[in-house]
Amino acid sequence: MNRKIAVIVGSLRKDSFNRKLAKALIAAAPAGLDFSFVEIGDLPFFNQDLEAAPPASWTRFRNELKAADAVLFVTAEYNRSVPGVLKNAIDVGSRPYGQSVFNGKPAAVLSSSMGAIGGFGANHHLRQSLAFLNMPTLPNEAYIGAAHTLFDDAGALTNDGTRQFLGQFATAFAAWIEANAPARAA
Repeated sequence: MNRKIAVIVGSLRKDSFNRKLAKALIAAAPAGLDFSFVEIGDLPFFNQDLEAAPPASWTRFRNELKAADAVLFVTAEYNRSVPGVLKNAIDVGSRPYGQSVFNGKPAAVLSSSMGAIGGFGANHHLRQSLAFLNMPTLPNEAYIGAAHTLFDDAGALTNDGTRQFLGQFATAFAAWIEANAPARAA
């Protein structure tokens, strides 16, 4: 059974290392996973007053997440936490209260940075939010350090060890999804 995986990248930069890592993970993933990037850069800041007439981008985002079986978060680290744009996307998707599009969906977190600890702080801050959102999160921790050294000028991953690691992580995520995804309606 193919599984629909929403990919949320926590960086908006055109040449984002995290978007490149997400693409490399997708290329290394086992068959049966259908990945789709869900864009977050156009989401207005969450403001409950807007729920009376939600912005079209909120509705698009929520509908794309509702259609997914699982969510892969690939994020940078800003000031030892998640980028504000990612936190905003989580807030938009988790509202209105009691109608979270994330509820029960299996998740995985991959973080990276140019530094040696690979986004450790962002990874763990994000996991706190995902626990609150009732998202069973793959326990395998994935931090990619020195991300700026892993790609060629065309954006292709050049490090075989990282490619192998991403393949193993994607395989573990596939098994995690099967073990934790809510049953589909017949």
